[in-house]
Amino acid sequence: MSTVHIRQATYNYQVLRPIVFEMLGSGEGPTIDIGTRVLIKPNFLAPAAPDQAVTTHPLIVKAATEFALEKGARVQISDSPAMGSFSKLWKKGGYEEVLKGLDVTVSPFEKTIAVDVGEPFGSIDIAKDAMEADVVINLAKLKTHTQMMLTLGVKNLFGCIVGLKKPEWHMRTGVDRQMFGRLIVSIFEAVGPAYTIMDGILAMEGQGPGKSGTPRELGLLMGGKNAHAVDHVVCLQVGLDPDTLETQRSARALGVYDGSVHINGDLNILDDFQFPELGSLTMGPEFLGRFMRKFVIQQPVPDNKACKLCGECWKYCPAQAISYTDRGITINTDTCIRCYCCIEVCPHAAIRAKKPLAGSVLTWLTKKR
Repeated sequence: MSTVHIRQATYNYQVLRPIVFEMLGSGEGPTIDIGTRVLIKPNFLAPAAPDQAVTTHPLIVKAATEFALEKGARVQISDSPAMGSFSKLWKKGGYEEVLKGLDVTVSPFEKTIAVDVGEPFGSIDIAKDAMEADVVINLAKLKTHTQMMLTLGVKNLFGCIVGLKKPEWHMRTGVDRQMFGRLIVSIFEAVGPAYTIMDGILAMEGQGPGKSGTPRELGLLMGGKNAHAVDHVVCLQVGLDPDTLETQRSARALGVYDGSVHINGDLNILDDFQFPELGSLTMGPEFLGRFMRKFVIQQPVPDNKACKLCGECWKYCPAQAISYTDRGITINTDTCIRCYCCIEVCPHAAIRAKKPLAGSVLTWLTKKR
């Protein structure tokens, strides 16, 4: 059974620091020794002032950093912002001023390594720094999310997908919220953070996770070794059935969380927290997402001259994106998640991965810059 700590807190550093140290120093806290490579992964969605509740508050980042430094660790603070530059975020978010003088490495995620996250996604490019750290401390933000209801501890690790790969994965999973939830959980499990702290002191409700959301003071800091358990407790806290959160359902379906949790602290359930109206999973206008999926990003393409209509591909397809007639098969680019399982199981080599012409031209132009 996983323990989740709930503490009343403010952004007064004299109050905040001992709470963060208590959580990280608890029996379920990370093991950090001299020379341990510690990666601190905040929620760095976009450049925003702390009072906008878009990113993890800089004082929480400072407290976690000082905890690791006092243990003798080598500390790095990194993320891959979805919008805006890392340097602008670092300055506008107050991190430059608050962490001034601390012996840490600060950099955006850039290099990636291929990691097999299991079926149906297979090999995914994940931030190299996250995969090679000895300890990852996950500093999440309690926010609503118009695509996935809430963005909490587990989803915070989606930030380990670097740069333009984020919207590509949004497009690849398309309209399938369940599949996207499974993808997020698979990435989270691959990175495997040692501890998660949830910044709910100034949370966000309404149409989050960006500046369209509404900051709301909750005065809460939550932490635990198991981010699935932390997210579970956050759902209870804001009056949401955890089973309605896709990452919670996916975690149980994958057998990585059994739903048992011990709460250390007071759970005061809110009955007026404002949730978002859920929209499309694709980033940007829906029509643009459909265009990108059909004409830009790589996709499986059937060779119906070689196809024997054996049925292996459509039986195995996790997204049920393959249909067939006596003339051959067709693949629905709106629902296809580009897992390429069809290519793997086809015994006749009748399906291949191909980037559409527009995508090839865009790739060429990008490389020429």
